Amino acid sequence: MAVDTIITIGRQAGSGGREIGRMVADILGIPFYDKELLERAAEESGFSKEFFMKHDEKRTSSFIYSLAMDSPSPGFSAAIPGMPINHKFFLAQFNTIKTIAKEGGCVIVGRCADYALEENPHLLSIFIHADYEFRVKRCMQELSIDEYKARELINKTDKQRASYYNYYTGRKWGVATNYEIALKSSVFGVEETARFIASMARIKAAVDHGDPEKTEDEA
Repeated sequence: MAVDTIITIGRQAGSGGREIGRMVADILGIPFYDKELLERAAEESGFSKEFFMKHDEKRTSSFIYSLAMDSPSPGFSAAIPGMPINHKFFLAQFNTIKTIAKEGGCVIVGRCADYALEENPHLLSIFIHADYEFRVKRCMQELSIDEYKARELINKTDKQRASYYNYYTGRKWGVATNYEIALKSSVFGVEETARFIASMARIKAAVDHGDPEKTEDEA
């Protein structure tokens, strides 16, 4: 049975969330969206790809921007004249995520996708976290940087992601109750975490199609 589950993955920096997401997509044979989502949002919105890359999962904290935040919250269908550029950026991503989800099963990393698709019956939202030292070592190895830079990168990235998510969703980033499943990759390992998520996606697809007794091998 084809898996039409929409898997969204929030992740701490260095936890392996992106790699896990790609593995899940490969296991299930469904599309994977990370930076690919930005490219598509740029095409569909008219914003430049560079603009999306620059503002990816970040929000401005300027006083002037804060004064402009009286415009409607994201989740509406079209931009409004005079809307702050950051709202337009978020809305473009929001709409692209909605469009992608209509096309069938996929994996989407970050970008508040769990919030954008919270009413989608096929949603399986995941948050990947890990022990801090595990994340530091992984960043050092993956990016070939020293320990100081790895710690600095992790702290900065987590802060940006939390600020972006908290602001646009009204929720708290990383809190387990905001997701169907929270997994610690430093306990299970990247590959096993991916396999577990793929299994859960198959089970959810079976349940969604009215066959909760179907096993993973049968799916």
